Amino acid sequence: MTNAADFAGMTADEQVESLRACVAEVLEQYDLVAPVAESINHEYNSTFKVSAGAGETFALRINVNSERSIENLNAEIFLVNAIESVKTPKPVANKDGSFVTTGWHEATGRKLSAVIYTWLDGEEPGDEPTDEQLFALGAAMAKLHAEAKGLVLPLGCELPEYSDFFWGSPDMLLGDSSELSSPEKALVGAAKVKVEKALAELQETDKPQPIHADLHPWNVMWHEGELSVFDFDDSGIGLPVQDLATSLYYLDTPEQEEALLAGYKTVSELPAYSEQQMKLLLLQRRILLLNYLYETTNPEHRAMIPDYQVETLRRIRATRN
Repeated sequence: MTNAADFAGMTADEQVESLRACVAEVLEQYDLVAPVAESINHEYNSTFKVSAGAGETFALRINVNSERSIENLNAEIFLVNAIESVKTPKPVANKDGSFVTTGWHEATGRKLSAVIYTWLDGEEPGDEPTDEQLFALGAAMAKLHAEAKGLVLPLGCELPEYSDFFWGSPDMLLGDSSELSSPEKALVGAAKVKVEKALAELQETDKPQPIHADLHPWNVMWHEGELSVFDFDDSGIGLPVQDLATSLYYLDTPEQEEALLAGYKTVSELPAYSEQQMKLLLLQRRILLLNYLYETTNPEHRAMIPDYQVETLRRIRATRN
């Protein structure tokens, strides 16, 4: 009998292998002919490419690390189904008509939630997006913001609110379980105060709404000159500028930033923010990712902690000055 601690000690390949029975149980609950699942991504959650029937292809996401509730998943599905202005994968219902399915995972001793989406052709721009792709990403973000602005979630649907510093995740950096030293905790704590002040200022000029919250070049697909958006697993209630900051965090050059912002402005005016407010939102993203590294069971990500922590603390000090 294994448990969550044993699962965290496995290699990434062993973790994927431990999910096989769970995947099979999930797939049995769908009307798919001879489905075959192939692991294509194992990070925060685990994604499998499912081939079935006469050339049918789907993407199966198993929520391994995610603590999303059934209400969160229902809201994610409602949001994706409501989007018309941007191409997205669409959820597939199981035999019972539900879009959320569960399967038992022996390695962690719990049921894991799963969602099957239609397949998107193409490739993720990843670490080397072109200006054309970033322009399209900016335009897509603005369309998503405009379409979600007045969206009312129905009964049984709930998205997490991103008004708190850690976006609803357990605090792994400032609490009693933190592995940071006292001076390091003081640095993060001081940054937290500054970010919260900036957020309070931004909330005075804009209203929270559904946002993607993880919109970067690894979560979009580029196919024949068209951009699609996927992975709404982090979607929540936040400010459009928080979405924008998340995207800008992953870019490397001013030219890339200009392409993204130019694309956004073809659809809508940019959210209002000062240079200092944006710097603090970018710093918050960095700290959130460090917090995630301490929280996750993914062994490859946990191995990043030492170097990532050193750079995060350096950036906090630089922003402080």
